[in-house]
Amino acid sequence: MSRKIPPVRRRLLTVTAVGAATALALVGCSSPAANQASTQEFTGKYDGPAVELSYWNGFTGGDGPFMQQLVDEFMQEHDNITIKSNTIQWADYYQRLPAAVTAGEGPDVGVMHLDQLATNAARQVIVPIDDLAEALKLTEDDFTKEVWDAGVYKDQRYGIPLDVHSLAMYYNVDHFAKAGITEPPTDRASFEDALAKLQAAGFATPFWMPTRWPSHLINLSLLWQNGGEPYSEDGGKATFDSEAGVAALDWQRSIVDKGYSPKDVAIDSQYVAFKNGQTSITWDGIWQINDLTASGMPFATAPVPTIGDEPGVWANSHHFYLPRQAKPDENKVTAAKVFIAWMSEHSGDWAQSGMIPARLSVRDSGVLDGTVQEPIAEQIDNMRFLPPVPGVGTVQAETLEVAVANGVLGKSSPEDSLKTEAKKATQLLEKNLKSFGG
Repeated sequence: MSRKIPPVRRRLLTVTAVGAATALALVGCSSPAANQASTQEFTGKYDGPAVELSYWNGFTGGDGPFMQQLVDEFMQEHDNITIKSNTIQWADYYQRLPAAVTAGEGPDVGVMHLDQLATNAARQVIVPIDDLAEALKLTEDDFTKEVWDAGVYKDQRYGIPLDVHSLAMYYNVDHFAKAGITEPPTDRASFEDALAKLQAAGFATPFWMPTRWPSHLINLSLLWQNGGEPYSEDGGKATFDSEAGVAALDWQRSIVDKGYSPKDVAIDSQYVAFKNGQTSITWDGIWQINDLTASGMPFATAPVPTIGDEPGVWANSHHFYLPRQAKPDENKVTAAKVFIAWMSEHSGDWAQSGMIPARLSVRDSGVLDGTVQEPIAEQIDNMRFLPPVPGVGTVQAETLEVAVANGVLGKSSPEDSLKTEAKKATQLLEKNLKSFGG
């Protein structure tokens, strides 16, 4: 996941709406037989003839070279399996995948975000891989419960977690030193005290509040911190306009009202300003780590402060999956499972991309010692994920993101902004329940 292609990241869920609609027409009527990945028991090895696997991923930014390095290492150890990587920008990826699978031109193996699994499982774009998880003896014990459970849709597993990536707080260590701040803030009081000290030290707007990406991720983090949930458990109702949601957006707007942020921060302006030393703090994803490191600016990371009553921060995860095949090639299916197994076991190497390995056993091996993301990884139990509800990402892009933008901009009150868009979101979610089979 990389922010070197921010417009694409911003459009991801909106564009995915088109892909999901196409998927409804293309693969909604797939037969149960086509939903079977393999009839052979997975032994953990592939001793068959040489095969070439098409591997789809969206690592188009600074994380791409690290993924390709892992692919190359895998092939060095498996001379009978060739991996042909097809790296596609995430927005195009999710739009193209359903049609490609239906046309018999999809990948043999792929990776996607956790919040896309349920949608693609419901449309039978991807197939269950419970047998792989069982063969690898992967259980909830080696993962946080939320990231493990999110790979399950209707009691079947569709994803094997590779990593976890969340929002983090980045701060300019030189600015902090000049302002006399010796420790990163951890709660609302210390955070707002830090902002006041930074202003007093000459940094007029120390924390820019974006109107769009990743402002809705900040909002979700604060909503969870205030004890709220953005959607009902069954995925049929939007609840982000709750008291917790309003409190979250009120705080975001207060950053502007108190003069800590410019009034209209365009997408990515806050990150560019931080990178250029124009602002002192930014909240963004850990996928920014390598870019900031390469820039040479003096920065450090810390968990997002607990502005509400309890710790909580938005997160996502990359999961490996197997796509539906009209005529499964047993050799390719087995080889693909070997590839997924190897990647899971070597997820510690993936930490070089700035990500956090999903497996507890890998994290505890010392691979994160001394890394920039180490303090973020220590808070993994506080990371929160969107529920495994088909189509929820698209609904969010069309409603919650709009509500947060209007609230931050002051176009309407936080309460009115959230109430208006939550009503629209509930209507869309109700349609989704019918379209995706409830």
